[in-house]
Amino acid sequence: MLGEYRISGRRASEIAAAVEEGVASGALAPGTLLPPMRELAGELGVNPNTVAAAYRTLRERGVIETEGRRGSRVRGRPATAPRDQPPLPPGARDTASGNPDVRLLPPLGAALAAAAARHARRPTLYGDDPVVPELARAARTALDAEGVAAGPVAVTSGALDGIERVLAAHLRPGDAVAVEDPGWGSLLDLVAALGLRVLPVAVDDDGPAAAAVAEALRLGARALVVTARAQNPTGAVVAAGRAAELRAVLAAHPGVLVIEDDHGHGITDAPLHPLGGVTAHWALVRSTAKAYGPDLRLAVLTGDAVTLDRVRGRQRLGPGWVSRLLQYAVVELWTAGAVDPVRVSRSYGERRDALITALAGHGVRAHGRSGLNVWVPAADEAGAVARMFAAGWAVAPGSRFRVRSGPGVRVTVSGLEPAEAPALAEALAAAVRPGAGGRTV
Repeated sequence: MLGEYRISGRRASEIAAAVEEGVASGALAPGTLLPPMRELAGELGVNPNTVAAAYRTLRERGVIETEGRRGSRVRGRPATAPRDQPPLPPGARDTASGNPDVRLLPPLGAALAAAAARHARRPTLYGDDPVVPELARAARTALDAEGVAAGPVAVTSGALDGIERVLAAHLRPGDAVAVEDPGWGSLLDLVAALGLRVLPVAVDDDGPAAAAVAEALRLGARALVVTARAQNPTGAVVAAGRAAELRAVLAAHPGVLVIEDDHGHGITDAPLHPLGGVTAHWALVRSTAKAYGPDLRLAVLTGDAVTLDRVRGRQRLGPGWVSRLLQYAVVELWTAGAVDPVRVSRSYGERRDALITALAGHGVRAHGRSGLNVWVPAADEAGAVARMFAAGWAVAPGSRFRVRSGPGVRVTVSGLEPAEAPALAEALAAAVRPGAGGRTV
């Protein structure tokens, strides 16, 4: 069952730690079946309740999953084994990292200097409003213009921080979350780390399939996370028709928590078709990372009053607030119009379209309606990644982004010039075509 690895410990915390160490070291591989609680208790000479408490802790941490009479096993993607990006091979071009083009990011010097000068005039102290009023007003004005339901504003340290806080405000370990598949690998890891269950939802170019969302809700999903646009890894955009279908599905489930991730704001001119407000509890998180720089750790969060009150209350007991210096800097960037979404969207669009068109010339269908990435189906994704490495290109394996969906590779186009697309497409076509190994794509 466990091979040569032996679980040790007398206390629940020690037993749980021993299992986590085995998972982290690779000695307990994903899918490994753990001993029944009474059997392990007998081996360790402890009460079965002690083992039960250890297993409960491991489930809540996203390390194991329990399948009734079939027992407990290491999760297929345990939270202790995140979807880290493999090191870039020497000499390989990086189309794997998912980073924006630094040439399209605005300089931060003037905005940070203005924020520092403002801080010098009135330093931030304990008890100050955690959200800079000018930031809240500017954010709410933009959200109103895009039809986002009315709600208060909070600030978090990026999109994932905001999503985690909203999930934690409503859900408990064991609850199910409907998540796009393929979808953002960090979100899949976060759901597991919170002890929540992933219910994968199929995605096409128009966003999550309404029928798949309806099925996930029928199976008991208590929350749905949707990427509004620039979906990672497929580039999907929730189109107007799809948004209407999703709103109709959600209307029949008013108790479901809806979270919209709008990290694509500022890098795509695709219109937003919000879903918030259909159910009682909802949130939309809008990150500055892709448009203004990954190190600008700030996202604006809005939602219903209860959700925002819970998020802000818990935030006060942790970090307290996101640096007002960063908030001031973002206000300066927004006021100055430091990012032209149309220009940035056009630039990324030219690169995506060049690659997708070149791949089509080789008979390979790829996806990338918006954002930084192109998703290329590949029957043998591990082989495709290895063949791309050999050809001098680094691409991201699809396993980092999927649960049940078909294999593929993600290609980040932000560092690609359109003139380079034919060479990259030729290498990709050779790497993913059936003759290179596997089934027909």
